[in-house]
Amino acid sequence: MRATHAVVSVSALVVAFSVCASAQSATASNSVPTDSLTDPVRVLASRLNLTRYKATIKGLTQFGDRREGTDRNANAVTWIETQLRSYGCANVERVTYDFQPPVPAGTRAADSAMRVRSAQRSQAAALGSAQGGGGTRGVRTRTGVNTDSLAQKDPALRALNTQPSTPGKRQEVYCTKVGCTHPEEMYIIGAHMDGHGWGEAANDDGSGTALVMEIARIMSMPDVKTDRSIRFALWNNEETGLNGARAYVDQREAMQGKESPAGSGKYPEPKWLGMIQHDMMLFDHGMPHPDGTMSPEQRPEADVNIEFQSASKMSAESQKLAWLFVTANEKYATDYPAAVGPHMTNTDSAPFQDLIPAISLRENERGREVGAGWDPQWHQVTDVYATYTDKDFRLGLNAAQTTLGAVGLLVSATIVK
Repeated sequence: MRATHAVVSVSALVVAFSVCASAQSATASNSVPTDSLTDPVRVLASRLNLTRYKATIKGLTQFGDRREGTDRNANAVTWIETQLRSYGCANVERVTYDFQPPVPAGTRAADSAMRVRSAQRSQAAALGSAQGGGGTRGVRTRTGVNTDSLAQKDPALRALNTQPSTPGKRQEVYCTKVGCTHPEEMYIIGAHMDGHGWGEAANDDGSGTALVMEIARIMSMPDVKTDRSIRFALWNNEETGLNGARAYVDQREAMQGKESPAGSGKYPEPKWLGMIQHDMMLFDHGMPHPDGTMSPEQRPEADVNIEFQSASKMSAESQKLAWLFVTANEKYATDYPAAVGPHMTNTDSAPFQDLIPAISLRENERGREVGAGWDPQWHQVTDVYATYTDKDFRLGLNAAQTTLGAVGLLVSATIVK
């Protein structure tokens, strides 16, 4: 298996080199159109389509809720890796780390951990107050994580999700579009592939995972050239506390921008220029009714929420990145607008937020809308593919158009003729 992976990676790098060489040749001969009517990023955004996006989400749901530490999660990681390789995405690799869940209550170690968590919660509360809110508003309904297997009425899905999580080794997969001019610099596009709740995790976060995979597919096409690199990362262990994204930062932050081997022109970890996370992309039906019910239709004023963290060390740079995404949405998204908010939280971009510009795209504002019950499928048995309509899936597609458009501009994407 390891030898096969190496062969595929080398092949993908050869394709990437060929694209760069072809692009340089085409530019030299003026064979690439540069008139104002030709926008390569618009062409790339038009390659996204609803059928493919839905099919990728559907493919992920075959593994149930993909809870970390289970065979269904490991099988989903392998499936994602296979898909990325089939797209021709270069440098398909895995990050391996160890995850040990919190120790049981009542032990000395647990009591110590509880004191640490209590202090962390106090700090978080103070931080939330300092940044000016982001709390719930309007009608609020109960939220939580379903842990009752019998709440899942589909016996096949209940059986699929039965295996419990066990501590130990975890893996997550990523691939890279190698830049032609500055391969040593990259933007990271991410989503988490794990879920829980005894459903299919179709929205949380099959919708974000499929979005990242679809952009990887298009940017890996043989006629696409970018100046800078793009990494497509599918995090694991988000639901347990962003552990997969944190492991990536811990293992690879110090590797940034270092050529290896020296003189090879290869950069295992290009310098991070920005991180864009996607988490729950489909359901914007508005505020719950006073009786706790929800509108069955996507609301007409649905939008793509782009959040940054105003209390982070990179707040100004992250806000600038968020507004660039709004501009891309206005130019390339077909149906729904975008809105910017300053309260990014509880998402895999958080481990990056004090290091580089970092934003998160969602269906709703994480704190005051998702947290207030605006998505009744969140962590529930109803988070299954059949719950959502084409209007819901199209909101996710518009987020994909927004991200592809913005990142396409940031990396100077062109099409080789």
